[in-house]
Amino acid sequence: MYTKRSIGFAAGLAVAALLLAGCASDGGDSGSGDSGGSGEKPYVALVSKGFQHQFWQAVKTGAEQAAEEFDVEITFEGPDTESDVDQQIQMLQTALDKNPAAVGFAALDSQAAGPLLQQAKDSNIPVIAFDSGVESDIPITTAATDNLAAAAEVAKHMADAIGHEGKLALVVHDQTSLTGQQRRDGFVDYIEENEPNIEIVDIQYGGGDQAKSADLAKAIIAAHPDLKGIYGANEGSAIGVVQAVKELGIDPAEFVVVGFDSGKVQMDAIRDGYMLGAVTQDPIGIGYETVKAAVEAIDGKELPKTIDTGFYWYDTTNIDDPEIQAVLYE
Repeated sequence: MYTKRSIGFAAGLAVAALLLAGCASDGGDSGSGDSGGSGEKPYVALVSKGFQHQFWQAVKTGAEQAAEEFDVEITFEGPDTESDVDQQIQMLQTALDKNPAAVGFAALDSQAAGPLLQQAKDSNIPVIAFDSGVESDIPITTAATDNLAAAAEVAKHMADAIGHEGKLALVVHDQTSLTGQQRRDGFVDYIEENEPNIEIVDIQYGGGDQAKSADLAKAIIAAHPDLKGIYGANEGSAIGVVQAVKELGIDPAEFVVVGFDSGKVQMDAIRDGYMLGAVTQDPIGIGYETVKAAVEAIDGKELPKTIDTGFYWYDTTNIDDPEIQAVLYE
């Protein structure tokens, strides 16, 4: 059974998986998963948003943990970048062509996969959405963070940090996936509903790419010299904002950066004072719960529409707490 203790153990495995996979921030070994189901075990195909971020390596580790526990065969793959919707759709088509017992899918575009999801349904292949849902009732369940609530938590800490007044901006990974939309809207809605003296002056989309997100952040700061802070809505976005602050020589004590996800660079930025804090998901739990749900769907069990995998705010005050360490991924 999935426990916090198993998270901590699996987190160590995630590091090993990361090293073995040779995963770099530029997405180097991103496209390839395993070759496909060929044994007697039930085969579950998982198509993620990518491989370039440490987050996805941790999700993969959780999926592998569940696959071993429940005695199923899995493959795990994702496109080269989190903006390559076409490549992801092709991967989903290839996965369906292998006639898996179930499919796990983390959509880059919440609408683009509609025809393939219908194909899965017509073929009686249960679909488990993970990390990001789709605009369809075909997935039996979705294993994901409550991104609206998590983004609101980030906004609350940002508002406190800037004294509840001033100008803010956002750098978001995309506006096509539900995670992108919800992490944007959860933050914006909290500010608009609770902070009348805070103005959001710009929202830009960097595809989760660190370099592009850094360029966007620098342009936002140049256009709004009185800006008090920026929220980066995923790992690549947040790292890009930190990079921009460093390159511009901004005093981190005078400019607030908040983020989403974990990873060594974000953790170092928090420890070094360049980032106030971030929300971490439970990526190992997302991977684990996705495979577990797939197995239950194969067995004909009834599943809830959503599986909330949780989130945690972390900063210098709690980053070393055991509960937080268990869900941070390097």
